[in-house]
Amino acid sequence: MAEVVEEDKMKHFNGGFEKMDWERSRFPFCIVWTPIPVLTWLFPIIGHMGVCTSTGVIRDFAGPYFVSEDNMAFGKPTKYWKLDADKVYASGPNAWDTSVNDASEEYKQRMHNLCCDNCHSHVAMALNLMRYDNCTSWNMVKLCFLCLVHSRYVSFGGFLKTWLPFILLMGIILTVTLAVNLR
Repeated sequence: MAEVVEEDKMKHFNGGFEKMDWERSRFPFCIVWTPIPVLTWLFPIIGHMGVCTSTGVIRDFAGPYFVSEDNMAFGKPTKYWKLDADKVYASGPNAWDTSVNDASEEYKQRMHNLCCDNCHSHVAMALNLMRYDNCTSWNMVKLCFLCLVHSRYVSFGGFLKTWLPFILLMGIILTVTLAVNLR
């Protein structure tokens, strides 16, 4: 009997809210990413990151002393990285959501710093609090790399929004360089 109750609890926790809602930008148990104008145009692997609750509500450290809810600072996500709720090692049935909330409350007290304490750091704190994948050494560099490797584009439009400005900019630079050098 206890096994059935535990199994049902895990189905509800891990499977009950897993459906993604593309129209409402709901990505349960995911890390989401969107480009930052100009910065991502120059460096396409750099962007804005948020972490979603079990119901898919996006929380992102959007600026000094501000964590937004369901309104990412630079627009809707273009990429998502689906995480496994079964890899949460913090205790309690709502450990995922509690960790996301606690990280968000902490970051509401912090100054935003583009290079050192930013949206990636907020997501890292949430993962550290939940001890995701039995790890407490999540950081912005690790998240940047792993998100690059494991994330998927929301749509072809998301891919274009991420890469097209960079490709156009590089095309212009290449064309101008060739035109100047071929004179």
